[in-house]
Amino acid sequence: MSDKKSFSERDICTKYITPALVQAGWNLHSQIREEVSFTKGRIIVRGKLHTRGEQKRADYILYYKSNIPLAVIEAKENSCSVGAGMQQALNYADTLGVPFVFSSNGDGFLLHDRTGMANRMEQALTLDEFPSPAQLWQQYCQWKGLETTQARHTVEMPYFDDGTGRVPRYYQANAINNTVEAVAKGRQRILLVMATGTGKTYTAFQIIWRLWKSGAKKRILFLADRNILVDQTKNNDFKPFGAAMTKISKRQIDKSYEIYLSLYQAVTGSEEEQNIYKQFSPDFFDLIVIDECHRGSAAEDSAWREILDYFSSATHIGLTATPKETRDVSSIHYFGDPVYSYTLKQGIEDGFLAPYKVVRIDIDKDLQGWRPSKGQTDKHGEMIEDRIYNLNDMDRTLVLEQRTELVARKITEFLTATDPYAKTIVFCDDIDHAERMRQALVNLNPEEVKKNRKYVMRITGDDIEGKAELDNFINPEERYPVIATTSKLMTTGVDAQTCKLVVLDQHIRSMTEFKQIIGRGTRINEDYGKFWFTIMDFKKATELFADKDFDGEPVMIYEPGSDESPVPPDKEPGINLDENGNPLPPLEKGGTEGGFEEPSPKRIKYVMGDVTVHVIAERVQYYGPEGKLITESLKDYTRQTVRRDYASLDEFLQRWSQAERKATILQELQQHGILLEPLADEVGKDFDAFDLICHVAFDQPPLTRRERAENVKKRNYFTKYSEQARLVLENLLEKYADTGIENIEDIKVLTLDPFKDMGTASELVSVFGGKTAYLKALHELEDNLYA
Repeated sequence: MSDKKSFSERDICTKYITPALVQAGWNLHSQIREEVSFTKGRIIVRGKLHTRGEQKRADYILYYKSNIPLAVIEAKENSCSVGAGMQQALNYADTLGVPFVFSSNGDGFLLHDRTGMANRMEQALTLDEFPSPAQLWQQYCQWKGLETTQARHTVEMPYFDDGTGRVPRYYQANAINNTVEAVAKGRQRILLVMATGTGKTYTAFQIIWRLWKSGAKKRILFLADRNILVDQTKNNDFKPFGAAMTKISKRQIDKSYEIYLSLYQAVTGSEEEQNIYKQFSPDFFDLIVIDECHRGSAAEDSAWREILDYFSSATHIGLTATPKETRDVSSIHYFGDPVYSYTLKQGIEDGFLAPYKVVRIDIDKDLQGWRPSKGQTDKHGEMIEDRIYNLNDMDRTLVLEQRTELVARKITEFLTATDPYAKTIVFCDDIDHAERMRQALVNLNPEEVKKNRKYVMRITGDDIEGKAELDNFINPEERYPVIATTSKLMTTGVDAQTCKLVVLDQHIRSMTEFKQIIGRGTRINEDYGKFWFTIMDFKKATELFADKDFDGEPVMIYEPGSDESPVPPDKEPGINLDENGNPLPPLEKGGTEGGFEEPSPKRIKYVMGDVTVHVIAERVQYYGPEGKLITESLKDYTRQTVRRDYASLDEFLQRWSQAERKATILQELQQHGILLEPLADEVGKDFDAFDLICHVAFDQPPLTRRERAENVKKRNYFTKYSEQARLVLENLLEKYADTGIENIEDIKVLTLDPFKDMGTASELVSVFGGKTAYLKALHELEDNLYA
């Protein structure tokens, strides 16, 4: 019999753990899932390159009825203790929201019960004592408070399966299960917070599907405030509802359907006869799902809230990436604390959302200010008020035309250096600013505009042709438009999967608006090479990243009845929309894109064409491992990261010399964000990876690959090998000098030039006496290289 101590971790799983689970009654095909990767690995960006960090992968996840995760098991080799994997498993259980956590080395199990209902939180079990699905499910239901048969029936209802193998990601499953369980227990107001780009609509579909199929909810209304959102929802994620679904319009009220989708604007109006929702009885719907619920429905006295009040007996589920919490507007006050939150930081850390790097550009007149001379007039003859104008005034009360051109030039330079066809959104202060920016970008990109006049488009609420190009802009398959200048129109509801550059030349003070704008770039589209995006900031908007509220849990600060708030709810900054979900045009010249009047008196804009401006500072900041922006060089980052893994040069040298394959160490470093190619661009392309690391992290003088190869030749140790073997080693040494260590470690190198002219790979290995002897000779070559 084989020694159990010599078995690999996988052997332990196959021979001991899986049989124990099957014996306890777990279905091998529907309830036991092995080696489950539930994150994708954080995307790490350095320079123009990126890599992915390590995925989180559980050895086992056990499910009840295939959709409710009950337990996580972490397996270890038998040489480890039975509880050696517990802390790792608890980490996974926190993420997955799983109550039962097991560790095993094949001798037995250690159970950690997170429900708080057991006599002992941790207890040892033999292989024969693993609990059955029924036992864990019963305890799970007690823990969750699912006391009735109907509640359990609702929760057990499976997801919709489209036959493609698509299943909800772990955080979507958490959101769906938590929401369905809350409904099953009778909760009437539910809030779900999920970052932009994480699939809120798909999550909503699965929630509705399970509640509908279980019979818990029979007639359902999905509310949104943009026509494009309703149509996308109906035609994409909600398509499986088929003939049971309809879209409400002012021309059609048919009460024979079960799933209704509607714009707020389609069922409400200023006149009583326009309030079409009242054609339904107040108890017609038993579930209402409100998309982007931080918008109109968050304010207590809004017309849109009247719909929710009318159907108050229904269960209301609010979806948002940015719950609104001010002294007079509160998502939490209405819906309650979120049943689940998934933040931008979590999405980036898991590798489901694109990280960003920030290019901060400071302009002299913004920071140092500009003051007119006595009696100076602008280009339109307006007398300029005598004071100092700074960043707060730019493009609002003072327009410096050369500043607009400078911003446009920096955008153009960036796109030229990276990808001239990278989808770009330029957020401006108002429509006038967006138009000036469009003109400046057109003038700086004449060749591209000659190819297609839609290379740059203004997409704002007042421009019919610009709005008509919105679908083309967000369609990955459409090249044009490439650059969109906008103000408010594209802050929400724009699924720009391939947007690689977000330009902030807008004064942003609202955290909600800032989050929505950043969300335009957070989607990943691997098919089109979109893994990360760049934020180019000209107005210090990205200082909001440092605000504790940027990615924190929403906290209610609502003060009902407060008369101190400077912004009443019905005047809250936003976009005024028509019945089709399109922004209304300005009320008058000087109005804003949202259709709200400017404060009286009308704001004057002074326009100056002859004030010169210059960039006085430019820096690049990366999204760091802790979710904070870091400003540091590639060398500094490499030094800190390597020294975190290896306390001393000796420790690194020992690990390097003992490694079976050097490429393994390089892959580990890559997962921690060290990208050797851009580092070589800074330090020297002729240096070996080993020398780059030793030089940057431990201040060692580097040798080029050619110098290391020549040093090996001087030792003349090849003489102990046969002539043919010596020729192979000499060519391996040349290959190393040209391309580096990773290439010669792969035995496939023997199928390439110049080796393929010397014989087949198997023939070349045989001259050493077999594969084992060949690998031994290769390791000796490496020892000499790094002696």
